[in-house]
Amino acid sequence: MTGQPTRMRGNLGLLSIVLFGLAYMAPAVVTSTFGVIAATSDGAAPTAYLVATGAMLLTGLSYAKMARIVPSSGSVYTYARRMLDSRFGFLAGWAMLLDYLFLPMVAFLVQSIYLHAQYPSVPQWLWLVINIVAATAVNVIGLKVADKVNKTLLIAVTGCLLVLAVLCVRHGFDHGGTAAAGHALWNSSTSIPAITAAAAVAAYAFLGFDAVSTLSEEARDPRRTIPRGIVLTVLAGGVIFVALSFVMQWAHPGGTFADESSAGYAVSALVGGQDFADVANTITMLGGFASCVAIQASTSRLMFVMGRDNVLPRPVFGRLHAKLLTPVPNVLIVATVALLAMNLSLADATSFINFGAFLGFTLVNICVIAHAVRQWRSGNRPSPLGFVILPLAGAAVDVYLITQLGSTATGLGLLWLAIGVVHLAVITRGFRRPTPELRLDSEDSATTSH
Repeated sequence: MTGQPTRMRGNLGLLSIVLFGLAYMAPAVVTSTFGVIAATSDGAAPTAYLVATGAMLLTGLSYAKMARIVPSSGSVYTYARRMLDSRFGFLAGWAMLLDYLFLPMVAFLVQSIYLHAQYPSVPQWLWLVINIVAATAVNVIGLKVADKVNKTLLIAVTGCLLVLAVLCVRHGFDHGGTAAAGHALWNSSTSIPAITAAAAVAAYAFLGFDAVSTLSEEARDPRRTIPRGIVLTVLAGGVIFVALSFVMQWAHPGGTFADESSAGYAVSALVGGQDFADVANTITMLGGFASCVAIQASTSRLMFVMGRDNVLPRPVFGRLHAKLLTPVPNVLIVATVALLAMNLSLADATSFINFGAFLGFTLVNICVIAHAVRQWRSGNRPSPLGFVILPLAGAAVDVYLITQLGSTATGLGLLWLAIGVVHLAVITRGFRRPTPELRLDSEDSATTSH
């Protein structure tokens, strides 16, 4: 690795960071999940999204604290290394790889399914290849180009969602008035158990806000930019999800649909006509491409940090392109894994994701508490509310979300962890040694109170 660059270029500002996080989350996902959330909540989708926003904000605050304390691109992998133990760090990173590796596959697969549905003359496998090649090209060139692509596509998607919202409001006033608007938040069929169950499903829409933490080495003033970016991403996503689900629920009261999975498309056709629904679906797919770019970028950066530390083979995973300063081998690996979507159903691919994500979220909350314990032992006095009570609440919510996963997802997640434990045993010689790590002089790992 002598002469090889070991750090990425920091030139992203706060706006770019937040837009990256929103692109990763894909705000238009609310239209595709609306039917399921509305049905589960018995016609109170915006309330379920509001509860999910509060729940995810707890973990978002913990991510923000850790991003300020440890400004490195490794996300939960690096946080657990610093706050708990290098072996816990490896397992945290390994768990998140389950999420990060398969999320690009799901993103590209969804794109291909919907594009093929609207343009059936092009085979689904070809749409998959087109999306993967285009996103890979953007990410090889670097985040500066990805940033411009994300901004352009997000503007188009935001404009489309705003038009949909206006049409829903007009339809709501014409068919039910303000009384129906109140029923969108709570109605005679709604119950707290239904809302919490729907919120557990709605929380999946927030997966990806944590990806902002993988950009620490590419952000200007990361100790300030990344924490703010994480919290603003959660809040902005929550506002979009709550507002759009509210007007859609207003336009279509209740939780009964001919097809829950395509309810968002049906609502678009209801309020704007078939032509509008088709155009909106196309623009949503463009926004989905921005999500694909962001997901592939963050996955490649987590793999780079683990490779740089040599817990994954450094000659492959820990390399940056000499001029572009992007982890090109990892970008290509993610693209190759995504091609496996040709042989997987959407249900199979998504079953891998949530276990790793919520386990990682739990560990981030635990890392904040571990940091507080270290500070108390050294004589400092971090806030019990911010460093113990809120992280505990966040961890409890994340554990609850894990319990809501099906047995297939849990079983696959445990199998993935078992493979990680075997690999960890090999590289630590039976857990007797810490995992290897590349310490960078410019990386401040001091754990002072913030």
